[in-house]
Amino acid sequence: MYTISRVTADELLDSAVPLAGLLVDTVGAGASLGFLSPLDPAEAAAWWRALAPDVEAGRLLLWTARRDADGLIAGTAQLRPAASANGRHRAEVSKLMVDQADRGKRLAGYLLAALEFAAADLGIRLLVLDTQTGSPAERMYEAAGWTRVGIVPDYATDPAGVAHPTTIFFKSLTPAAP
Repeated sequence: MYTISRVTADELLDSAVPLAGLLVDTVGAGASLGFLSPLDPAEAAAWWRALAPDVEAGRLLLWTARRDADGLIAGTAQLRPAASANGRHRAEVSKLMVDQADRGKRLAGYLLAALEFAAADLGIRLLVLDTQTGSPAERMYEAAGWTRVGIVPDYATDPAGVAHPTTIFFKSLTPAAP
C-alpha cells in the first residue's frame, strides 16, 4: 500500500532528487508533462526545487505517495489554486504522476481522491485539468467522475516533440462539512 501526504516546502527540497527520478521516468515513458525527452535529471531536480517558494506561499499544493514497503516515492500530484480574487473557488490539477512499477494499482486514483478531498476542505468547489487525448490518464479521469469540456487540437507536444490534442476536464466538488 501507500501513504499519501501533503508536502511542505522543506520536504519538497529534501525530495527533489527522487521526485526528479519520477519525472524523468514518466517523461521517458511518453507522458506529456511539459518536458521533452530525454530529460536531464539535474534539470528535473532544479525544476522541483524551483517550486518550493510557491509551496511555501500556498500558491501550489503538492502531494506524494510513498510505498509503505520501502518509503520510496511512487507518485505525486499538484493543485494550483487560482490567484485571482474572483477565482478563489477553483484550482487546477497538474503533474499527476505514478512510477511505472506502481501503475495499474489504482495509485493515480488514490492521489486524485486525496487532492479532491483536500481541495474541498479548503473551500475549493471547482477543479480543472488538461491531459493528452487518448492517454490512459484521460480514461482514468473519466472513470473518476470528471466531466469532459472539450478537445483542443495540437495543444501540447509529447516528449518527442509531436503535437497532440488535449482534453480539458472539470469536476465540481461538494464543500466539506463544517
